[in-house]
Amino acid sequence: MILVGDIGGTNTRLAMYERRGGALRPAVEANFKSRDHSSLDEMVLAFTNQAKLPVERACFGVAGPVKDGRISASNLAWIVDSRTLARILHLDKVYLLNDLQAIAYGVMALSPSDVVVLRQGQAMPGNRGVIAAGTGLGEAGLFWDGARLYPFASEGGHADFAPRNELEIELFRYLFAKFGHVSYERILSGPGLVNVYQFLRDTKRDPEPPWLAEELAHADPGAVISRFALSGKSALCEHALDLFIDVYGAEAGNCALRFVALNGIFVAGGIAPKILPKFSDPRFLAAFAGKGRLKTLLESIPVSVVTNEKVGLLGSAHYASTIVEEPLGMPALEARP
Repeated sequence: MILVGDIGGTNTRLAMYERRGGALRPAVEANFKSRDHSSLDEMVLAFTNQAKLPVERACFGVAGPVKDGRISASNLAWIVDSRTLARILHLDKVYLLNDLQAIAYGVMALSPSDVVVLRQGQAMPGNRGVIAAGTGLGEAGLFWDGARLYPFASEGGHADFAPRNELEIELFRYLFAKFGHVSYERILSGPGLVNVYQFLRDTKRDPEPPWLAEELAHADPGAVISRFALSGKSALCEHALDLFIDVYGAEAGNCALRFVALNGIFVAGGIAPKILPKFSDPRFLAAFAGKGRLKTLLESIPVSVVTNEKVGLLGSAHYASTIVEEPLGMPALEARP
């Protein structure tokens, strides 16, 4: 029995998986609002006490860099410590992964029904990349050594935003005045979409009608903006989501370049499945491939959206269930054909 968790700034999913006949099957799952709890330790205790199942291994994917078995969560006031969790669970060891590294492990275990292919491309044996916008922005790579894929974490979401045209330059200036440092996460996240909307509103690109201001004041603003953009009810919301998609495509292309992801880019995270029709818009793939002399290379790379919301849990479960002691201390999974 493997206890796993996908810990995000907004939601935390915990689950127990067991291996049956070579396949991992969920035994019990629960969802929590992350900010309703003081720590992951408290949440894990409540979950395991209710589940009443023996825990043999445990692995958690957490948004933030892993340092010496600890993670200071990027979008939560939590410190997650593997040694503390091991004591609570009466285990010799608990494994911690960056949440995008866990998703990268999960990507290798997905079935075709778990993804929507945006471009088939010409997949070649090689690296992969994952980019995921949700409460924050995460990125991870999967290194191909000729026989296996090795997922590894990055903090690319906090890299400097690089505007590509006059509108994005103005967006950069607006966010720089507000935050000082402008990362891609300031745009490509739930709060980031709100930042884009406020930029367009405050610079008088489109008027904000009173009914829209009322909606934004009484509901999750990111969800409101997405809903009215997809329905075509608000020009301001449509403009905001279009700019969001432009930047998302550009940074996904940057991710492909950084990792030389000839085997594909996977767009994961909580936002993409909710605005899936926008990814069919030519502007996403145009921004993805708009890299000057390397445009032809980018146009050959497969691009898919991950629609399985449990990919992080699945990745943590696979990591914990298939750990192999490698000379470099790196667990590996066989790549799927």
